[in-house]
Amino acid sequence: MEFETHARDARPAVRPIVAFYSIIGFWLFYTLIVTARSAVMHFSEQGEMAQRRMVVTAAGIAITWLLYLLLRRFDRQVLWVRIVTAFVAALPCSLILALFNYYVFNLYDPASLYDEADLAYLQLSASAMWQELAELTISRYFFFAAWAALYLAISYAGEVRHAERRASQYARAAQQAELRSLRYQVNPHFLFNTLNSLSSLVMQGQAIAAEAMIMNLSTFYRTSLSGDPMDDVALEDEVRLQRLYLDIEAVRFPDRLRVKIDVPEALGGAMVPGMILQPLVENAIKYGVARAGRAVTIAITARSEQGRLIVTVADNGNAVEGDGDHGSGIGLANVRDRLAARFGGDARIEWLAPDAGGFVVRLTLPEVHRAG
Repeated sequence: MEFETHARDARPAVRPIVAFYSIIGFWLFYTLIVTARSAVMHFSEQGEMAQRRMVVTAAGIAITWLLYLLLRRFDRQVLWVRIVTAFVAALPCSLILALFNYYVFNLYDPASLYDEADLAYLQLSASAMWQELAELTISRYFFFAAWAALYLAISYAGEVRHAERRASQYARAAQQAELRSLRYQVNPHFLFNTLNSLSSLVMQGQAIAAEAMIMNLSTFYRTSLSGDPMDDVALEDEVRLQRLYLDIEAVRFPDRLRVKIDVPEALGGAMVPGMILQPLVENAIKYGVARAGRAVTIAITARSEQGRLIVTVADNGNAVEGDGDHGSGIGLANVRDRLAARFGGDARIEWLAPDAGGFVVRLTLPEVHRAG
């Protein structure tokens, strides 16, 4: 990865093909403007002047390309250094082109362009020569400076895009790390509670129940750990895993635990984060079934509503005051944080404690079905 980063950073900020097209575009614009001015001013020898103008244009393209090669060497410098370099380097470029322009139009075969009066003035007036050179240099300087400014703008825009891509990659990596961290919090918490239950069974001498719990626990972990923590799973697979967990807990509470699952077949393929229901079902066991002296039903239901998947985990255990312990543990916080990391504001978790007793948790997330 480090080698790829260095290779990418070694590329020029403005690709040669982009620089070439921008140079061609600038000089074609220059040629059109000067040609139009010549036509409006009704200069003589338009054909001859057009040929010489093309020669100057070709020289301008070559000089601008050299300016590009120079500026490219400063791509990794701070911005103010690049700006100073661009505007300073434009000066010798404009002077060279001004001298070449003066030679082409004033010194090379001037008789084919000017009448006798103009020729006499050009040959006798040194001040006219220096004046025209100064004017040419100044006008060409603004031209080269304009192209250099365009180059800086393109290169800076490229750097901004590159920085945005890097920031997006870092944000994505951070999000993935957060999701993995939150996902891995589930298993140790669940294992701790299950081992406590298993210990209780052993101490009570319930060997057959303990063996059944061990087998179910082995199957549960083999299933839950086989997938990538970053992958979503089908709702039917997530519910099947929770059914396995409830079978484990049924060994502890054979007379108190009742299970009701209502997930329409059409929603079985809807994708949800893996083990997203585990903390909710575990809370229902811990605060609903374990604290009640009667049979308690844990219900897992799902429905579709306006393109949203709504999954509910509810129990009808004893009445709690407010949200009670249900709303203050790490289980609900884990689910909330996982939904926020995975979906941002497109998913939410809500819970309430009905007056009649029990606890209800509702997840609302985008309804996305697996391919095929």
